[in-house]
Amino acid sequence: MENYELDVHTHTLASGHAYSTISEMVNEAKNKGLKLLGIVEHDQGIPGTCDPIYFKNLGVVPRKINGVNLLLGIEINILDYDGKLSIDDDLYKYVDYCMAGIHLQCYQAGTIEQNTRAVIETIKNPHISVIVHPDDGNCPLDYQRVVLAAKKYHTLLEVNNNALRSSSRLNSRNNVIEMLKLCKKYQVKVILGSDAHIHFDIINYDQIESILQEIDFPKELIVNYDINSFLEYLEDNKNKGL
Repeated sequence: MENYELDVHTHTLASGHAYSTISEMVNEAKNKGLKLLGIVEHDQGIPGTCDPIYFKNLGVVPRKINGVNLLLGIEINILDYDGKLSIDDDLYKYVDYCMAGIHLQCYQAGTIEQNTRAVIETIKNPHISVIVHPDDGNCPLDYQRVVLAAKKYHTLLEVNNNALRSSSRLNSRNNVIEMLKLCKKYQVKVILGSDAHIHFDIINYDQIESILQEIDFPKELIVNYDINSFLEYLEDNKNKGL
């Protein structure tokens, strides 16, 4: 296994379609040598997910458990072509970080132009640190524009292991390769996400690693090797585009 320090796209049973507790997730992260675990529960709009009061009560959870640093966040839905998000604005102050992406339960797929605008407007949002799984050909994107926007507005693009093995997504592998080649060309950092819905799957990047090797993607553009590289993105979000 590579010497990864973090996995910050994981879910617990609070999301409604995942199967492990916070304790199980943390213990697995420790067993796998992670320094930082991030848990993001789904926002409203995904069937079975938690009520907003769940996020408002996150202050009761320690941010270091069994020697593992813990961040607790939210995975937000992009709702329309102008980048409107599902989150209630008052929830931002209760979470450690925010991811956002297109989920077809909450979004009507449009043209390349419409989908690209939706993602870029979300990239511009100072609350959003990561765009999750921007790889589904059911919602085609102009990756040149998305990658350049991510560079300008200091937002991480995710390479999602779970998406790469999903049969419901269209052309994910080729889309990820196209995006990563552009990130390599323009020196744009990315983040790898397991999107684990059970603790055994934490830091499972098996689908991703074959692609990284195939295109010789540079390690220095992957933030998972260094906690500080990721935390800098969280700290700098308020300065996006300035």
